[in-house]
Amino acid sequence: MGDDVITCSLDLEHSETISALLKPPSPQQEYFSELVKARQCRGLEVKTDGEYGKGVYANSDFSEGKLVLKDQILVGAQHSSNKVDCLVCSYCFRFIGSIELQIGRKLYLQNLGLSASMKCESSSSYEENDSLMTGNDNGGSCSSSEPKEKVPLHEEVIESLMNGGIVLPYAKQFSLPSSVQCSGGCGEALYCSKFCAEADWESFHSILCTGERSKSSCREALLKFIEHANDTNDIFILAAKAISFTILRYKKLKESHLNNRNSSVELKNGTESLTLTLLLEVWKPMSMGYKKRWWECVALPKDVDCCHEASFRSQLKELAFTSLQLLKKAIFDKECAPLFSLEIYGHIIGMFELNNLDLVVESPVENYFLYIDDLPYSEKEEAEKTTRPFLDAVGDEYSVCCEGSAFFPLQACMNHSCVPNAKAFKRDEDRDGQATIIALRPISKGDEVTISYIKEDVSFEERKALLADYGFKCICPKCLLEQP
Repeated sequence: MGDDVITCSLDLEHSETISALLKPPSPQQEYFSELVKARQCRGLEVKTDGEYGKGVYANSDFSEGKLVLKDQILVGAQHSSNKVDCLVCSYCFRFIGSIELQIGRKLYLQNLGLSASMKCESSSSYEENDSLMTGNDNGGSCSSSEPKEKVPLHEEVIESLMNGGIVLPYAKQFSLPSSVQCSGGCGEALYCSKFCAEADWESFHSILCTGERSKSSCREALLKFIEHANDTNDIFILAAKAISFTILRYKKLKESHLNNRNSSVELKNGTESLTLTLLLEVWKPMSMGYKKRWWECVALPKDVDCCHEASFRSQLKELAFTSLQLLKKAIFDKECAPLFSLEIYGHIIGMFELNNLDLVVESPVENYFLYIDDLPYSEKEEAEKTTRPFLDAVGDEYSVCCEGSAFFPLQACMNHSCVPNAKAFKRDEDRDGQATIIALRPISKGDEVTISYIKEDVSFEERKALLADYGFKCICPKCLLEQP
């Protein structure tokens, strides 16, 4: 199917609204000032008129290693393949259940023939492979590079571990929050608290839930959309969450306006104008992210020849179109119809392609086995009588961490430098999916806070090629010094 065949009637029908939604938002400064205040990001401000456009600047001094920013996820999702190894909260991505349940579930699914990768490697546009790991600089890997041969356990033992019949020594020192079921009855989404369950339902999941209480117009179609995303690219799940987030905000704002005619939203006369005004207001969080059409901004794979680039990008567009058609059948909302245009869908996916950061949460199972290994000899010997069979059964996959992709609105405002003064880095106390930015060196008041979008320890030509996908030429001190 060529580009001339891939058409979406909504793109023509709502062309003016689509143009308004994709227009650079104004004013940005007020929005980001309110966001910084709401998230209590002391010592930071977002400037929209900096030397390189939008950027994050220090309002106070930060010493080396000091926390600069802890940014909440706007939209995030765990990679589908990672769900085999990690049972986490569907909203904040904190590990849930117990050490025994995490290990037992992993072994149970392993016996069913399901398995995920043994390493926690970056798949994000920001290729900071080690940036969200805790403490150790290991190039993005949570596990040994030499796989160990697994020693299988009987099903009865695994079931006993999952059901609480076996209690592992010292496991209580790694206690995890109990799981809370999805109120929609899907049985898939689990949470670390009632707060996260309600927040997810109100923000995304009430539309994307496949349970009986789902607000989806067709649960069967929704299941097909999810299956397609899992089989092709789970970035489509992020796009669906972004659309659901906007629809739910729209309905809430509209209800508020109808109940209170003195709404703070400035409205024009007429139903169409009202719909557009409300839609622009609820779209604002998404409008702040840098966007391009997904099929235009994806980096050309090394195994695709330049002469086949047009065909490659056409295939991506067709893939996005197929995904969109499945999503429309599942959750289409007439009042928010422009969100289901191919132009908007392509830009949403492109935003995640260009702005996302790896969502990584360290595995408590790894910490548990490391703790056992560090015990005094006599205590370790006694503990391993129980733990060793389970470690041998899990193999190197004991250290797989939670992995996914997410959009962080403040972190996404940070500009690139090949000599950054900050980086994303998870500390011991950071146990959920929030982005944590720390200072690599002292940052003075007034300095711009920068991170690296790529691996900065490569040659100038390699860095230039990697950054080309972002559409800019780096003029940091390192590049100016090394350029021919």
